[in-house]
Amino acid sequence: MSFKSLEDLRAACLDLPAGSDAAAGAVARRQDTLTKPRGSLGRLETIAAWLGRWQGREMPKLDTVKVFVFAGNHGVTAQGVSAYPSEVTVQMVANFAGGGAAINQLARIAGAKLDVIPLDLDHPTGDFTQVPAMDEQAFLAAVSAGYDAVSKDLDLVCFGEMGIGNTTPAAAISAALFGGGAEKWTGRGTGVDDAGLIRKITAIEAGLKRHADSLSDPLKIAAALGGRELAAIFGATLAARRNNIPVLLDGFVCTAAVAPLARLHPTGLAHTIAAHVSAESGHRRLLEALGLPPLLDLGMRLGEGSGACLAVNIVRSALECHAKMASFAEAGVSDK
Repeated sequence: MSFKSLEDLRAACLDLPAGSDAAAGAVARRQDTLTKPRGSLGRLETIAAWLGRWQGREMPKLDTVKVFVFAGNHGVTAQGVSAYPSEVTVQMVANFAGGGAAINQLARIAGAKLDVIPLDLDHPTGDFTQVPAMDEQAFLAAVSAGYDAVSKDLDLVCFGEMGIGNTTPAAAISAALFGGGAEKWTGRGTGVDDAGLIRKITAIEAGLKRHADSLSDPLKIAAALGGRELAAIFGATLAARRNNIPVLLDGFVCTAAVAPLARLHPTGLAHTIAAHVSAESGHRRLLEALGLPPLLDLGMRLGEGSGACLAVNIVRSALECHAKMASFAEAGVSDK
């Protein structure tokens, strides 16, 4: 889909399917017949019902799982907000292609296909302390690229990113959407020192001030302060919802990328689960603001979709128990 205007995109964000109550209910009823005390598998039970709701299946499946990693470069790195130079983005995309990154190993173990999508890496977004990161057409093109990447035949998707400097736009978007100022949302990203952290906070404050006229509109916030990979994750998450595909969200950047959808629609992220809470300081606050309890807390802060992909194994475990445990009647075990 090619979104022609912000209003076209906004209309798509407001027209979201609700998922299948019937399928989710059927999953929950089966859970109550299995050989365990009711509710004793905790979130594994609710994960199974979540899969059923968004797949529209009483018996969900995970035959086709895919990890998308979107890559983009950021003009705001000119403000010294990252410990690494922007050329690392291109180098890491090559590493993904060669199978040498963490996400390659995690995707293989999770039984997921990996798709890496670079987005105009030779042309960084604008430095948002000076100009909008993206004008309307550039933003819509990135959203559309993400939207079109998600095919309807997928059972579960994970979204991740690669983009040197991208915790800065993530913090800026979070501050613009939820308030509290730049310092509340800004962490050390790739490991900047104290001076680098001050530069990040200063850059975000400058961006919020420069684009103050856009801060009442979640889509304009995403364009003015975001990045191409964040916009693509937004578009891909929207496509997943409109195609009834459940989503595992990765860390701070990924969550910030989709947060505008939650501000546009009250259940905009109902088809998502936060796979983990990262060590980047703003992520826990953002998940709390969105009402998304994370599955894992492992001190990870890599990005790449690594936390989301790791959580695929938990979702597979939830489905395996749901599908293959015996009922009390089948096992000849007395129910209470």
